[in-house]
Amino acid sequence: MPKTTTQKFVPVKDVRSNVLELKDGKLCIILLASSINFALKSQDEQKAILSQFQSFLNTLDFSLQVYIQSRRLNIEPYLSQLSDQEGSQYNDLMRIQLREYIEFVRKFTKEVDVMTKNFFVVISYTPSRINAKEGILSLFGAGSNTSQNKQETFEENRSQLEQRVNIVEQGLNRLGVKAVPLQNDDLIELYYHIFNPRDIKHTAPEQG
Repeated sequence: MPKTTTQKFVPVKDVRSNVLELKDGKLCIILLASSINFALKSQDEQKAILSQFQSFLNTLDFSLQVYIQSRRLNIEPYLSQLSDQEGSQYNDLMRIQLREYIEFVRKFTKEVDVMTKNFFVVISYTPSRINAKEGILSLFGAGSNTSQNKQETFEENRSQLEQRVNIVEQGLNRLGVKAVPLQNDDLIELYYHIFNPRDIKHTAPEQG
């Protein structure tokens, strides 16, 4: 029986120019979106956000996906940084308070899984099977297949996809949500963690 590699189950064919090329021919750009603390908003503000979001969705003539990724927070680098600062404290009271704080955080994170969440918006575009430059012959493999033509076709399709991305970015911005397209390395890391969920662990940010 032939061996089945994990690559067979990965839908991604290639990652280039910050675009995912899927095996089914679809192109995707993924946005990392900021969050809104909806619970802290007043009732009127919540209604306004929901109304704006509904209006935003109604303006779209294409589908999009929202993906939420949860990561367990790796607090150890943060605690190590605090420990390094303990020796530089000239005030005994500050050293004691810092040491107690470190122990409190370490104990708390052992008892409770502290999670962080990332929000992603996936925008896709499915190119037409017929290349406008090659006509119907491209369906039967009779058209031109040079690297230059492939790159030109990719750029044309990416342009169509980026138009959708601009619409989504503007719509989210009106809601107070900032969205940034993932770069090549970010896309590779994201899909690695999707297919290796046991390795997902987010490091706490360093102190400024």
